[in-house]
Amino acid sequence: MIRPIKKILVANRSEIAVRIMHSCHSLGIETVAVYSEADRRSPHVLMAGQAVCLGAPPSRESYLHMDKIIQAAIDSGADAIHPGYGFLSENDHFAEAVEKAGLIFIGPSTRSIQMMGNKLSAKEAAKDFNIPMVPGTDTALTDINEALVIAKEIGYPLLIKAAAGGGGKGMRIVEKAEELKAQVERAMSEALASFGDGSVFIEKYVTSPRHIEIQVIADNHGNCFHLFERECSIQRRHQKVVEEAPSSLLTPEKRAEMGRDAIKVAQSCDYSGAGTVEFLVDENGRHYFLEMNTRLQVEHPVTEMITGLDLVELQIRVAEGHPLNIVQDDLRINGHAIELRVYAENAKNGFIPSTGTLIKYSLPEGDGVRVDDGYTQGMEIPIHYDPMISKLIVHAPTRSEAIEKMISAIASYEVEGVDTTLTFGKFAVNHPDFRSGHFDTNFVNKYLNDFFNEMEQTNLTIAHFAAWYHEKQKSVLVIPT
Repeated sequence: MIRPIKKILVANRSEIAVRIMHSCHSLGIETVAVYSEADRRSPHVLMAGQAVCLGAPPSRESYLHMDKIIQAAIDSGADAIHPGYGFLSENDHFAEAVEKAGLIFIGPSTRSIQMMGNKLSAKEAAKDFNIPMVPGTDTALTDINEALVIAKEIGYPLLIKAAAGGGGKGMRIVEKAEELKAQVERAMSEALASFGDGSVFIEKYVTSPRHIEIQVIADNHGNCFHLFERECSIQRRHQKVVEEAPSSLLTPEKRAEMGRDAIKVAQSCDYSGAGTVEFLVDENGRHYFLEMNTRLQVEHPVTEMITGLDLVELQIRVAEGHPLNIVQDDLRINGHAIELRVYAENAKNGFIPSTGTLIKYSLPEGDGVRVDDGYTQGMEIPIHYDPMISKLIVHAPTRSEAIEKMISAIASYEVEGVDTTLTFGKFAVNHPDFRSGHFDTNFVNKYLNDFFNEMEQTNLTIAHFAAWYHEKQKSVLVIPT
């Protein structure tokens, strides 16, 4: 049954809320924004046809308050809720509550979110489809003696992971048996505090992997296809920093193989909507299922750039009940795209958050340059939320041209008032290992000190020039007229 959507409440903030609204407006769909008191003058609020204040800045009082969001949708006459990413986007209780309220949840079913939201149940579902897995436990650890036995079988180093986790929380690398007990306890404690579930499991630690994810989309009529891969190996503390599509690693044959496996994972939980299946690829080219994200990804623009498809539009059409009118053979990779996440952080000082007012904020422009953001000049970067200011995306015919375009775009991106990670982004994409395509998830740890040294040398050069210029100015003879 087709349920046309005329008005969507966007249950999110900043750049992703703006991004979703752009697609809604192009489809002639009205929008409703929700906001906290800290975001009262944000672009997503001004862009929407209606806006509802949820409450105080802390997320638990605003963007995580399910009842307020659902009531705002009902009061505003919205037909559907789009959760974006983060906040409530992968909360099965929220998805269920939205549907019980008679609204459309623009995302997968509650069952799919539940199955893939827990890494152990996701592994169990994927295992039935013969998807390759990293060696490890299939169930949550119950005691340390069990952990010691399993660790001996798997071999060190190993990785402790939170079953309900993500973003590196509840995750610990263990190099030797003497460290295991303390690290399991710490991982359990952090998982419980972060996700309300202290369950952890053990996997073999793949020491030099590439992090490759496959974008999939499925409808409620049995259709499912993949939109190729994204390379996400440039990470810091398990958070992605630079993403690109396609990956420089995959051959056409490997791409097709991983795409087929990603579709199988989606089918294992009767998935519908846009989702991402994440894999690790080891130094021998073997890939292993990692997890499935049951939402739109931060890095979805690089996929849009190489396919020409609007993923938010596809999400909405699937939620309305339309069958997908695309088949796998229709899809082609067009050029190369790179995305840099721009954070309000002091990269030279350990990437600590940098709050303040955007005294100057000027975006790069040009063919193949895209900026997804939720700020304007004069706005403050609040302390309450993720410090990402924007996503800088470039697209070019080849990877080397995309790298050059990114470096040029970074140089044209002007931000004053807060520190940003633009300098680190330039360092990363300009690095010989990145340019050659020969890198892995250890890239940041391996070269971070080189970046700090480079910044120090730059600062010394600037200081020396300033001192020289000051002395030169003092020696200039000024003749009065």
